[in-house]
Amino acid sequence: MTEKLYYGNQYQTEGTATVLACRPVEAKQNAAACWEVVLDRTVFYPTGGGQPCDLGTLNGVAVTDVSERGEEIVHRVTAPLSVGSEAVMAVDWDRRFDLMQQHSGEHLISGVIHSRFGYENVGFHMGAEEITIDYSGELTRQQMQEVEDAVNRLIWRDLPCTVSVPDAETLRTIPYRSKKELTGAVRIVRFEDADICACCGLHVRRTGEIGLVKLLSVERFHSGCRMELLCGGRAVRRFQTVFDQNRQVSGLLSAKPDRTAEAVRTLRANLDAAKLRAGALEARLFALQAECYAGAPFVLLFEDALTPDSLRRLTDALVKRADGLCAVFTGADGAYQYALASKTGDLRELVRRLNAACHGRGGGKAGFVQGSVAASRSELEAFFASEGNGMLR
Repeated sequence: MTEKLYYGNQYQTEGTATVLACRPVEAKQNAAACWEVVLDRTVFYPTGGGQPCDLGTLNGVAVTDVSERGEEIVHRVTAPLSVGSEAVMAVDWDRRFDLMQQHSGEHLISGVIHSRFGYENVGFHMGAEEITIDYSGELTRQQMQEVEDAVNRLIWRDLPCTVSVPDAETLRTIPYRSKKELTGAVRIVRFEDADICACCGLHVRRTGEIGLVKLLSVERFHSGCRMELLCGGRAVRRFQTVFDQNRQVSGLLSAKPDRTAEAVRTLRANLDAAKLRAGALEARLFALQAECYAGAPFVLLFEDALTPDSLRRLTDALVKRADGLCAVFTGADGAYQYALASKTGDLRELVRRLNAACHGRGGGKAGFVQGSVAASRSELEAFFASEGNGMLR
């Protein structure tokens, strides 16, 4: 049985222990060799309760994973340790404290949501970036903001967190949150005036250590909702990133930092108006261009920087005035987009030959096809010259 020092003091990150076992792990193909070490006691928290495990070192050897198997806490390391020797343990404190902040913040959020709306926490994932929590009912964005405000007020009150393992009779009297009825040794985590929950994870001693909570999003998920959030240092770092981005946007738009959204809406409206005007001018240009090819038996054009929609509209304008095949290419040597159109012939066999000869792909209907080729202009001109009058055979 491994003594769990992290439950006695979640702030302890160093210590010594005796190596009880060291077993090689069968390595997968191309995987680095590793060993599983069992100690008589440990400061390393194993994955559990929705909280990822601690990382750190044993005698300077990297600990890459920690798991609980029955009575043992198993440490996966990158080099073997001698059985019976003393191991110096060192936990990555920054990682542990970050995870404690996230997990403690989750308790406050779930406690507030449970007390206000009666919803249960039915899923919890602590990722490397964001935290996600699934609840049994739906929340609006307004309700999400109200929950965030309430949780941060609890943090500012610097409320204590206590942990106990009550006897069975006492446990029955405690209104704790749990996904199911529990028996035996149940670890109860209580945040004063905020939450009581059965949990095996590690938490801060007082809510003030969480720092702050920021709820990022809420969306419908199955029959309830999924919330995305950040706590503590993660929330501060995200704010710093977003603030810096907004400062740059503010400078680019010559707008005050608290007026960037308004400036973007104005910019978007101006852009939409410019697109409409450009589209109308482009349509007139395409019509005039098509007039130059009225009655032409074959049209082959190379145009600069057309969008897929403009490419289609130009080809459509041309085929209405020409009498034969119209082929329009846009781009540069080695990377052309194309559109082919014909009022009378079936283009699909021609396109098959074009794609085969010019490393292309694409297709469409009998009278109109679009695609791309990895060829030069001279190669494309040579292809159509070789096809001659038999292009639509």
